[in-house]
Amino acid sequence: MAPQEVFHAAGGQEQHERSAREVRQRAILRVAVPVPLRRLFDYLPPEGLTCDDCRPGQRFWVPFGKRSLVAVLVDVVDDSPFDELKPALERIDSHPVFDQRSRQFLQWAADYYQAPAGELYAAALPVALRKGKPADHWAEQWLELTTEGKGLPETALARAKKQQALLQLLLSFGRQSRTALNARGLNSTVCKALIERGLARWVSGPTAPPPLEDTEPKPAPDLNEEQQLAIDAVAFDSFSASLLEGTTGSGKTEVYLRLMERALREGKQALLLVPEIGLTPQTLRRIAARFPDFGIAALHSGLADGERARAWLSAASGVADIVIGTRSAIFTPLPRLGVILVDEEHDGSFKQQDGVRYSARDLSVVLAKRAGVPVMLGSATPSLESLHNALSGRYQHLYLRHRAGNARPPQISLVPTLHQQLQEGFAPQVLRHIGETLSRGEQVLVFINRRGYAPALTCDDCGWLADCPHCSSKLTLHRRQRHLRCHHCDYRMREVHSCPQCHSRNLNALGAGTERSEDFLAHTFNQFPVIRVDRDTTSSKQALDRLLEPARNGEPCLLLGTQMLAKGHHLPRVTLVVIQDADGGLFSADFRAPERMGQLLEQVAGRAGRGDLAGHVLLQSRYPEHPMLQLLLNKGYGAFARQLLEERALTQLPPIRAMALVRAECEEARWAEEFLTNARHYLEALAPPSPQLQYLGPVPALLERKSGRFRFYLQITAEKRGLLQQMLARFCAWAEGNKNRRLRWAVDMDAQELS
Repeated sequence: MAPQEVFHAAGGQEQHERSAREVRQRAILRVAVPVPLRRLFDYLPPEGLTCDDCRPGQRFWVPFGKRSLVAVLVDVVDDSPFDELKPALERIDSHPVFDQRSRQFLQWAADYYQAPAGELYAAALPVALRKGKPADHWAEQWLELTTEGKGLPETALARAKKQQALLQLLLSFGRQSRTALNARGLNSTVCKALIERGLARWVSGPTAPPPLEDTEPKPAPDLNEEQQLAIDAVAFDSFSASLLEGTTGSGKTEVYLRLMERALREGKQALLLVPEIGLTPQTLRRIAARFPDFGIAALHSGLADGERARAWLSAASGVADIVIGTRSAIFTPLPRLGVILVDEEHDGSFKQQDGVRYSARDLSVVLAKRAGVPVMLGSATPSLESLHNALSGRYQHLYLRHRAGNARPPQISLVPTLHQQLQEGFAPQVLRHIGETLSRGEQVLVFINRRGYAPALTCDDCGWLADCPHCSSKLTLHRRQRHLRCHHCDYRMREVHSCPQCHSRNLNALGAGTERSEDFLAHTFNQFPVIRVDRDTTSSKQALDRLLEPARNGEPCLLLGTQMLAKGHHLPRVTLVVIQDADGGLFSADFRAPERMGQLLEQVAGRAGRGDLAGHVLLQSRYPEHPMLQLLLNKGYGAFARQLLEERALTQLPPIRAMALVRAECEEARWAEEFLTNARHYLEALAPPSPQLQYLGPVPALLERKSGRFRFYLQITAEKRGLLQQMLARFCAWAEGNKNRRLRWAVDMDAQELS
């Protein structure tokens, strides 16, 4: 790890460094403060507290300039290079909220991603704890057996059925939280009866996971041979990294559940990362049905602040046995960690695109290695990074080539749309197939990766286009909300009915989004419900779960949506999938676009025919003969991905080489470009361009202007990741001297987006 520079937090006056000989011995708190400076800060303990009262991992209120901030204690040292230090204001936690392994892991991540440690600690905490709420606020009472109670046989209270049930529960599973007892119908009256007999007592303990909705327990299904081989290949006595490449519907989730079960049998915790909060409710139901006697904590942005803090603390205290979460859950302390599972590991949402730009997928492998536990990355369409690691032997490569049960792979057909008369973007034969499928009582899924009514509004008389005034993008028409909206900065303006330039009323909505397609399909197939799934219809908590309920019940319906429908949903009555535009990514300037296109097409196609009924996929394309499309359809994603890897090797792009972007943005384009030009000169002085190290830029981002700021990047690719890390560490120290406060800069290690 790169050594951390430590700066004092004295009030306003610069303190001079003293020589090591002059430093007197004292207790000094070295803390991570959530500010964009890659340094730790020194404080004295709060008044009335000694060194013994301050333990690494606790949070403190500290003065910082004119503000008070929540800082995390990283270390207690006995000297500082600065003389007059301010005392911390207050200790927040009586016990550490971050254990030693978590602190070391967070420091590793801060060094690797060239991020301020204080900002990374803040990102690891749920909002309520980030704001300084004491962890003890969520402590609760636990019922445990006394010595006398532990000595009783299980049938000692057979005449009192509820007391007997409570006794058996405590004998079998140990102490239980009040929350868990209430969820089981064992109220305070029953508990009081055991306490009055001297058999049990209440004790204060860590927060328990919030209770889940009632779920009927379900037994584990039989495994097929491929699933059993994948499970047997994972050893639990040491670190291992596995890539589970399983076709859609092949039973990857069942493999995850069996690995969880093994961890739970050994008294360990299991961490499951999912890409979207929309997948969490159905995943929770399935896991709760399999493991009704274990504590399950969910961590995602859809929770209220208090709910998330409680779930986080239950995981960090070791009370929660299973933790399910989106990307930030990777930073949750798990003292009994036994296995890490990453579902849909290829998904771009595992990479944070602002603030601390980390990859939860990559960090899961690092955490597993540091904890000495297995990690499994699963996907039907593995990322090229994970596939490269598997093919080079860094990961073991496991396969599920066949769909589970009686399900068969869907038939896939290309529908040429060039020179065809389309109706709102749909070819006539596609509409005919949709009608026939619905009339058989089956379900149809239509994928359109554009929300809103239309992606552009123009004047047919003067050519005016509705542009975003803050971004290099068009405004999307949302007719239901009667406004035009930018999907990058969320700028909105009321829907216009005449051209602002020539005042003509001859306005034309170009293209079709989900809203427009919903209107058309609802009118064309008015006997069947059309369920639209996009960000506009799923903004509230549990909205996606409620929307999909009719489809899960098997009712004939037409599902219409964006990428939210492409991930993980098991809808066995969907027998027809329509992809309105299969050409996205064929001609993009982003070198990752073909990979994303192939993954998306394969994932969406995988929603068809997951039950006993045969599935059919129709892909509309203006370029049906394109070699990449033909390779994907004829040879499958595996051959498609390997072809892309060969191309990356020729172009020396990731994952063959390490890549980082230095990003800069400013309201004045010339300042951002000038900063990156100077950055390139500085880096080239450290390490000149060579076959092993290459620079590109500065160049404008694909979306050059966003939220009123011009955006540029400098691209650096290196044969050796270590050299790149050393250069970036020195660059960050240099760049922090930038005095232009209107300019923002960031390092994006292993960048996934050029936009």
